[in-house]
Amino acid sequence: MISKTEFENFKKKFDVVSVFIENNEEILLLHRQDHKPQGNIWALVAGKVDNDEELADALVREIQEEIGLKFTPEECQYFEKYYVRYPEYDFIYHTFHLPLKERPTLNLNLEEHKDHRWLKPEEALKLDLIPDEDVCIKGFYNIV
Repeated sequence: MISKTEFENFKKKFDVVSVFIENNEEILLLHRQDHKPQGNIWALVAGKVDNDEELADALVREIQEEIGLKFTPEECQYFEKYYVRYPEYDFIYHTFHLPLKERPTLNLNLEEHKDHRWLKPEEALKLDLIPDEDVCIKGFYNIV
């Protein structure tokens, strides 16, 4: 379950940062390796925040680790915070926006991801997405 408001008895285990990397009205989605948790599904560039790490710094680190691109925290615009409840744990999912003027060459971390696609948000919703990613995409792009 996902919500913009905190669930009753919410017990955050960790924070996750994610980003809408956008170019030419398309967003970047990564296809997770089969052996990874929630494998063989699609998701935004995302990852857990390390202890005592600032959100934007964690995002910059995740972007570099997952697709080999370097950005500064100032280039990444904070968008929304979601409260997420899985059966095993609760966490906070922070979304950012990173608009790009040119489509970059990616150096995909093949240990974590097996493919990537640039898609219009409506097309992205047709993929097998990580749980609740559709809610985030619809929220960011005001898709009903």
